[in-house]
Amino acid sequence: MFENLTDKLQAVFRRLGKRGTLRESDVDEGLREVRLALLEADVHYKVVKDFVARVRDKAIGAEITKSLNPEQQLVKIVHQELIETLGEPGRLELTGPAPYVLMLVGLQGSGKTTTVAKLALHLKESGHLPLMVAGDTYRPAAITQLEVLGRQLEMPVHSEGQSAPPPMICANGVREARRRGSDVVILDTAGRLQIDEEMMAKLEAIKKAVKPVETLLVADAMTGQEAVNVAAGFHERIGLTGLILTKVDGDARGGAAISMRAVTGVPIKFLGTGEKVDALEVFHPDRLASRILGMGDVLTLIERAEAAFDEEQAERMERKLREASFTLEDFLEQFQQIRQMGPLSQLLDMVPGLGKMASGLSAEVTDQQFKRIEAMILSMTPEERRKPKIIDGSRKKRIARGSGTTVQEINALLNQFRQMQKMMKQLGKGKDGMRGLMRMFG
Repeated sequence: MFENLTDKLQAVFRRLGKRGTLRESDVDEGLREVRLALLEADVHYKVVKDFVARVRDKAIGAEITKSLNPEQQLVKIVHQELIETLGEPGRLELTGPAPYVLMLVGLQGSGKTTTVAKLALHLKESGHLPLMVAGDTYRPAAITQLEVLGRQLEMPVHSEGQSAPPPMICANGVREARRRGSDVVILDTAGRLQIDEEMMAKLEAIKKAVKPVETLLVADAMTGQEAVNVAAGFHERIGLTGLILTKVDGDARGGAAISMRAVTGVPIKFLGTGEKVDALEVFHPDRLASRILGMGDVLTLIERAEAAFDEEQAERMERKLREASFTLEDFLEQFQQIRQMGPLSQLLDMVPGLGKMASGLSAEVTDQQFKRIEAMILSMTPEERRKPKIIDGSRKKRIARGSGTTVQEINALLNQFRQMQKMMKQLGKGKDGMRGLMRMFG
């Protein structure tokens, strides 16, 4: 989402890095471009003005560390100020007597119903027993959609069709949660294409009926500046306690994420990073600031890996690697687990430096490569996966036909796999093996 902003900020930093010292004129020149980059990324103009003023004060003040070069100095200051603008990490306030009621609000099309299911899964994995309530009687498909998601996640959904008034459905949902022993109730509410009096009146009635501990606005990051105006409108009328930004994996300019906290004073609590029900991240301002500046986000990458990789499987794989008995079946298993972590281009952006190296690759290209490799391995017989040496010319032609690829691609895959096996054998030989491995990499 922040690709254009990241590129422009890095260009400014690189140019300043060529100067010997950071003079006031250099700072002003650099910050003019930072201001333009932020405005082009749809950051609210008042937020940009305040942000640039704070960075300037620190950049030409006494807070500069002498051990850093001009580029590092400005990156450090901009990083600190981005964190301050994004605000403290927002956490759900699940305190007081259960069940805790979380009311999700937002405009139609923001991804509210899917976010209800994502939040329910997140809470379930955190040890809670959530109940989802289908309170959106305005959009007929919303009730069916939530029921389908409930069956998919094996979680209860309270619904009463479209005839009952939403405040009554939500109040009955809370009573049902008490009966079931659920400690969290997540309410899906109706949205419109834009803020109107009827929608706000219904939301106020629901809030009065169930007294939620959290009122969370689900906002579409793709709408840019409009998302900020929507957040301000909802907060003024019903009082928000948090924000959930959806579609942050899309091709948006990213300014909404930087502006919303500053304009509304309401913390961002979660980021929706994809369409799958597990694509919900707890918001960390420091990690997002690092991503914006192209510094990577290793902590989120580790968390995704921990969620995707089973500890027992990892130990078994490590043993196979040490013994050099790693097969194409194992290779496929690893590939499939990596794909569970999200789009490859998104993962590369989280590794400092790698995102820049892979900037020429789109998400479609890298994920398409994953799919082709998967198709090639799945087109092999179990014996061929375990013993790639038996794959001769005729077998390669059959595998290529079955996977919709070419013999050349099959050869490239087998060569890469052989290289990887060599590396594993070298590593298994200890110190001497490590020297050999270093020689392989020049």
